Amino acid sequence: MNLLPESYLGWVALCVAAFGIGITKSGFSGFSMVHVILFASVFGAMESTGIILPMLLVGDVFAMLLYGKHANWIYVRRMFPPTFLGVVLGWLLMMVLDGKFYRPLIGFIILGLVILQIIRLWKENWLADVPHAAWFAWSMGCLVGVTTMLANAAGPVFGLYLVAIAVPKMEFVGTAAWFFLLLNLIKIPFSWSLGLIRLDTLALNVLLMPLIAVGLWIGTILVKRIPQKLFDSLILIFTGCAAIRMLLG
Repeated sequence: MNLLPESYLGWVALCVAAFGIGITKSGFSGFSMVHVILFASVFGAMESTGIILPMLLVGDVFAMLLYGKHANWIYVRRMFPPTFLGVVLGWLLMMVLDGKFYRPLIGFIILGLVILQIIRLWKENWLADVPHAAWFAWSMGCLVGVTTMLANAAGPVFGLYLVAIAVPKMEFVGTAAWFFLLLNLIKIPFSWSLGLIRLDTLALNVLLMPLIAVGLWIGTILVKRIPQKLFDSLILIFTGCAAIRMLLG
């Protein structure tokens, strides 16, 4: 399969998406669904998940080096068992889903995550009364696992969980950095078994990886200067429109 885009716009989309991965890993979680939409538009919803995964890992390593010292390992350990179960469920779904249903399914998932992210931005305390109960961690963990396997789009779900249990900002970023680094490492054999990570996809990753570093560098500057609520709100508007477009075909 020839992965190289045939059009100029295709290359622009991939470059913006790679740059966006770096922005996301710098702390702008509202950007996390943009690369999902752009890669899916170029390669298809399922194929794109394997292409994105190694690039996410590169971003995770950078994020861990920048923020990992702030991580709270209690939450990482608490969420990993249900998240792994969700990854397995998502992997099984990917083996049986018909290709024509995959694109609208991802559209539904992304639109749902946009709604969750909007709630998180404008009603930060809406889950403040939820106790630190096992059922909540397990339900959110399973959802994180399924969405990350199907679409590499679990950032808003995990963020919603951390907001619900009132994790401070720097602890939030550090915990997410380590959590997604370990989670994406675990996903590699699952994506490989589905044929979504191959030598040709890895070669494309190498071409685009410098843009991740550039995005991360610029993101660390922007995160200090731009109100994140405003930035994320604009990104969510465009992402929501893109998700609706995926639903409509």
